[in-house]
Amino acid sequence: MFAVDSVPAIFAVTRDPFIVYTSNVFAILGLRSMYFMLAAAAAHFKYLKYGLSLVLVLIGAKIIWNFGLSKELGWVPYLAPQWALLVTLLVIGGAIAYSVLRTRSSRMTHRGWSAGLPVLLTVSM
Repeated sequence: MFAVDSVPAIFAVTRDPFIVYTSNVFAILGLRSMYFMLAAAAAHFKYLKYGLSLVLVLIGAKIIWNFGLSKELGWVPYLAPQWALLVTLLVIGGAIAYSVLRTRSSRMTHRGWSAGLPVLLTVSM
């Protein structure tokens, strides 16, 4: 059931069964490895899943913007792909950076550091 939509797409390009079969196999393998890479990254970066969910919302909004409001109704200007790509990269990069900063500050607090400065310990006699 996975990648069923790519079969008609490849048939639009070629009728050679070898190319159809191998392209779908490589597409499935590529998506499978990307899934495991994102799963490992999401475990490492605490806020990456929130950034990726925001990217999905932004992509949905871009589809509604470009094909509903811009193309069909003509209410708004067309949003170029480079701007959507820039926002996507900024959101994912921001989620990773925020995860690293929050994780670093929590590690410093647990190790006896507060706000990046060593906590002075006083010994009473």
